[in-house]
Amino acid sequence: MNFRRLTLVCSLLVVIVAPGFAQATFETSRLKVSWEVVENHYKGKDQFLSVFKIVNTGKTALPAQGWQLYFNFVRFITPGVTAGNVSASHINGDLYKLTPTAASKGIAPGDSLRIELVADAWAVNFTDAPDGLYLVWDNDPAKGYPLKNYSILPSTQPKQYLRFPGDKSPLLTAADIYKQNKNIPDIAASKLPLVFPTAQEEVAGTGAYILDINTHINAAPAFSNEAAYLSSELGNILGKKPAIVGGTGIDLQRDSSFAAEAYSLDVTAAGVVIKAADGAGIFNGIQSLKMVMPPATWAGVQKSVTIPAVSVKDGPRYGYRAFMLDVARNFHSKNDILRLLEVMSLYKLNVLHFHLTDDEGWRLEIPSLPELTAVGGHRAHGVDETAALQPAYGSGPDLVDSAGNGFYSRKDFIEILQYATIRHIRVIPEIETPGHARAAIKSMDARYARLMKEGKREEAETYLLRDLEDKSEYHSVQNWNDNVINVASPAVYRFLDKVVEEVQAMYKDAGAPLEYVHMGGDEVPGGVWEKSPVVKTLMAKDSRIKNTNDLWYYYYGKVYSLLNARGLKLYGWEEMGMRKTILDGQPHNIPNPDFSNGGFMLDVWNNTMGGGAEDLAYRLANANYKVVFSGVSNLYFDMAYQKVFDEPGFYWGGFVDIDKPFYLIPEDYYKNSKVDALDNPLRPDLFVGKDRLTSYGADNIIGIQGLLWSETVKNSGRMEYMLLPKLLALAERAWAKNPAWATEKDNAKSEEMYQKAWGAFANVLGKREMVRLDHYNGGYNYRIPTAGAAIINGAVVANLQVPGLVIRYTTNGKEPDVKSKVYTGPVKEKGIITFKVFDTRGRSSRVTSVVNKSADMKAGALQ
Repeated sequence: MNFRRLTLVCSLLVVIVAPGFAQATFETSRLKVSWEVVENHYKGKDQFLSVFKIVNTGKTALPAQGWQLYFNFVRFITPGVTAGNVSASHINGDLYKLTPTAASKGIAPGDSLRIELVADAWAVNFTDAPDGLYLVWDNDPAKGYPLKNYSILPSTQPKQYLRFPGDKSPLLTAADIYKQNKNIPDIAASKLPLVFPTAQEEVAGTGAYILDINTHINAAPAFSNEAAYLSSELGNILGKKPAIVGGTGIDLQRDSSFAAEAYSLDVTAAGVVIKAADGAGIFNGIQSLKMVMPPATWAGVQKSVTIPAVSVKDGPRYGYRAFMLDVARNFHSKNDILRLLEVMSLYKLNVLHFHLTDDEGWRLEIPSLPELTAVGGHRAHGVDETAALQPAYGSGPDLVDSAGNGFYSRKDFIEILQYATIRHIRVIPEIETPGHARAAIKSMDARYARLMKEGKREEAETYLLRDLEDKSEYHSVQNWNDNVINVASPAVYRFLDKVVEEVQAMYKDAGAPLEYVHMGGDEVPGGVWEKSPVVKTLMAKDSRIKNTNDLWYYYYGKVYSLLNARGLKLYGWEEMGMRKTILDGQPHNIPNPDFSNGGFMLDVWNNTMGGGAEDLAYRLANANYKVVFSGVSNLYFDMAYQKVFDEPGFYWGGFVDIDKPFYLIPEDYYKNSKVDALDNPLRPDLFVGKDRLTSYGADNIIGIQGLLWSETVKNSGRMEYMLLPKLLALAERAWAKNPAWATEKDNAKSEEMYQKAWGAFANVLGKREMVRLDHYNGGYNYRIPTAGAAIINGAVVANLQVPGLVIRYTTNGKEPDVKSKVYTGPVKEKGIITFKVFDTRGRSSRVTSVVNKSADMKAGALQ
């Protein structure tokens, strides 16, 4: 699903410490910590060396004994005593601690401590670094002291950022970006289409309609909700809601000849008419009406808005246009979710896949099981986990961290559902099982402990999710050893039924539709259930279960029946539809024929280019599974935009900039795939022998989905940065018709057609949609791309990925600001030429610097 397919094994090597005194005289705030990569491919292996440096800036020594240093790290550290007389221990998951041994020393005032880490694989950007450092004193083991003075030093040398000797992708430079952008034309805004995502048909008219407070809304009775929504939206623009009564203005008319979600929009000087057969179609027409308005309309209250005359006939390519948000790893507030739903609805996405639970958090209140959020909704340091889960992803030792701590109350969730329903967005809840279930397991352990103290054994065992006598040993991809529920236990199905019952009741109270429940299904590690007495008892009773692999099919058969009894359908990750078997003596996975006719819907994420499973989505669709294409290579928005140290996000599935979702063709993504996960050009033979999508299978590709896993996403700003503008490329591909370049058989002609389409899309982003997003719904924190820059004929030239934004520059080495010169052509000055890209609000990109000494100088590094 996310970075978790990459198992990263680490070992701690050297720690040096110096003399110290008692805790009482030492201030933890006096520790200054830095981390940097020393070398990738360390000692000729796929591993890297990195270094912690801890400086004591205080007047008192750090004690030699009596403390432990905790931190989160997405690399596995090998436990044991290091050469520096410090013991390195793995707690669980991504949490580790360092404990001084009897031979250790402290850190004298002004002295420093060096810790060397060796980890498998490599490090490329700052989100690879350890996080959430805190100190714990032995005489106060329940309290952690955060080390807040922590910095991550950039990688600037090839040995620090090249992953291995064959890595052909150095950090991206300004010259690289200039080359990528050089063929993007600058198209006049008047020549761009008005409606986005691109409509099936758009014809410009003559004249314009003037929208003002005298505009009235007329609506067919079936569209009263949409009329109320439109009135509210126009009220935000005009300062007063238009009346929903007879009169001239905007007509919402019912026409049963339209397909589901399709609409027509006609704007003339006399008024606006939107026609559709259903409320979703009318809503889509309303969103297109907003698109036709000038992008700056939302910059403030308007006395009137001039809407150009246009005729639009439109409908979606896919009925399922989804976005998945993970709120379990790091929590995102109700307001974050409402802002997400608003921008999704603007661009006609109609499904929110809500990843509510995982190992690191349970984020939805289930009133009859309060421990799920009382324990599973919080992370903090402590001697056990009966009150909160352990820290993860840098959430730190205290309950104050907003990313580690939080959940949606029943009232919050109902409000989210109602907000989504008004916008014709379906919300699909995900309850991750049977793996990735540690938050649920620990929460029910806490419930068990509470009730056992009260002498209520039967009640305590009702929802217990593990076999207390299970001696099985396993480690998940994220290094958890206790995150899989025991599917042989009847209590598991009581628990799931109770959760589904209460979730279903929330949807009913919200008046929101609920058809599918996503029940996870990925990354159950080997070794689970092997030594469980409860499993052995079940196997003795059920002859169909011959080994622990068969428990998979047993479990999802039970879950299917459980949901079916409640009138619901089963949805899950691709593994849910797979069956383990043997081919040529080796383990092999095939689509499971037992479930293929059950209406199962699957998210297929594994299309990692060069990973071997590039055809998995097609194999499952051909086998009659309903497939939501969710491929990591194009649609994982938690992947970093580019290979630059300061770009946040993972990259195990490749770097994902806005072009990758744009050029995705779900029915034949072999044709337009360009690079592998390491950013190398694809081998010509990569898809030889791979299954292709049949015409039968094509009917089972029901839609596409963008995904944002939140391991590196801790706040609203980062969430919107990773989300936008990639979401717009997703929306274009989910809604607009299959582009002509996708079916053109002549490769050269197809590429020419693609470049023309990409250039038009880039201009729409920069000149219309980013301007709109600067103020729409209070403004969104989209990523502003850095400028490309190169030296040509002794002058510095610059360009943009999205024409329409403004490049400013300085020649004195200072960072540009909103008062700096606007770039309009080659800069001939010598010295350091520094560029920044600005939006209409004055927000800016990172800096690009070029040193111009002579005509043959190359562009400098991207900062």
